Amino acid sequence: MPHDLIIRNAMVVRSRGVVRAELAIDDGRIEEIAPEIADSAREQVDAQGLHMFPGVLDAHVHFNDPGRTDWEGAATGSAAFAVGGGTCYFDMPLNASPPTLDRASFELKRAALERSSLVDFALWGGLVPGNVDRLDELADCGVIGFKAFMCSSGIDDFTAADDYTLLQGMRIAAARKLPVAVHAENHAICAGLAQAAIQAGRHGVRDYLHSRPILAEVEAISRATNLAAEAGCSLHIVHVSSGSGVAVVAEARSRGIDVTCETCPHYLLLTDEDVERLGAVAKCSPPIRTSADREALWEGLERGDVAFVASDHSPSPESMKRSSNFFDIWGGIAGCQTTLGLLLHEGYERRSFALNEVAAILATAPADRFNVTRKGRIEVGVDADLVLVDLRKSAVLEREDLRYRHRVSPYLGRTL
Repeated sequence: MPHDLIIRNAMVVRSRGVVRAELAIDDGRIEEIAPEIADSAREQVDAQGLHMFPGVLDAHVHFNDPGRTDWEGAATGSAAFAVGGGTCYFDMPLNASPPTLDRASFELKRAALERSSLVDFALWGGLVPGNVDRLDELADCGVIGFKAFMCSSGIDDFTAADDYTLLQGMRIAAARKLPVAVHAENHAICAGLAQAAIQAGRHGVRDYLHSRPILAEVEAISRATNLAAEAGCSLHIVHVSSGSGVAVVAEARSRGIDVTCETCPHYLLLTDEDVERLGAVAKCSPPIRTSADREALWEGLERGDVAFVASDHSPSPESMKRSSNFFDIWGGIAGCQTTLGLLLHEGYERRSFALNEVAAILATAPADRFNVTRKGRIEVGVDADLVLVDLRKSAVLEREDLRYRHRVSPYLGRTL
C-alpha cells in the first residue's frame, strides 16, 4: 500500500545534527526515515534545498478562548502560530472566561479549541486560592500541569496564589506527577513601587520598568523553589527575564530541586531602550531588561540553564494598549508567529547556535520537560509535526504578514 505522504530530499534537523533524508508518513506519524525511500505515496513533497525542523512546541500562549476571543481566539492564534512553524501549543488558563479552574471550565475550553484550532494543543490548569480541591479533577481531565501567579495576573477571576495555596497545590501536583508553573514576581514589592510612582504622578515607561525590579523576580523564584523542594514538586518558572533569575534556578537545580525555566523572544531580542522607543506594544511583566540581561539570557541558553524558549503570546484589543498612563496599558506581547524566524536569524545566523540546538530549545526541550513523548523531534513513531524552512531566504516582517486578530508586533521591520 502507498504511504500517505513522502517528503523527499530534505536536510533533516535531528538531535545529533543535520542529515539529508526522506520521510514516509502514515496516519500523521513518521513511519520511516532513510536516505532514499523507494515506496510510493498518495502525496509527495520535494523539499530540495529546504531544511526540515520539528514543529515549534510553544509551552506558553494565551489565546483567550472561550470568552475573550476579541483578544485573540484559537482560530487566529493557531493560524498565526502555524504560519510561523508552530505545530503544538500549551494554552494558559487565566485569560479564558471562565478561567480553567475545574472540570467544567476545562471541558468548555477543550471544546472551543477543538472547534477552531488548526494545530494540536494541551491545556494548563489554574492554581488559585479556593480551587485546590479541584486540582485532582483537572489532573483527571489531562492538564499538562498547573499554573499559578505569585503576583497579580491582571485578570480579576484569576487571583494570585499565596504561599500556603502554592504549597498545597504543589503537594497535590507532586502526587499526580504534574509540574507547577509559576509567574514569579514578588507582589508586595511590585504593587508597592507602582502605587508610590502613581501617587507621585510618575506613570511613564521608565516608571513602570522601575516598579518591577529584578529583585522582585529573584525573590519570588527563590521562594517558589523552596516551596517546591518541601512539596517534592516539579517546578517550572515561566518567562524569566534576567540573568540573576536564571542563576537562582541553576543554583536550586544544583541542590537537587526539580526546577527549570524558560525565557521568551522579547527578552532575547529587545532591551529597556526598545520599550521606551516602541511603547505599549513592548510592555510585559516581568518587564524587558537591559542589554546586559539580554546577553546573560543568551548565555543561559548556551549553558542549558534556560531550558527552552516560549512566546508568552499575550495579545489584547488595541484599545487596551492605549493610555497616557503606562501602568494602565495591558501588559502582553504578541509573538507566537515569529519565534522560529527570530531564533533562526538571531541564534543561528548571528550567534552560531547549531540548527539542532535551535530545534532543541523550540521543540525537543519543552516536549521532554512536559513528557509529551510523541512531539518535539524527528524520529520514527512520533507525530509528523514538521516545518520546512528555506535558510537561503529572509524577509522583513510587515504588518500585513501577521495573522493575529490584532496585527501588532514589536518585531515589525525586523528581518526573519
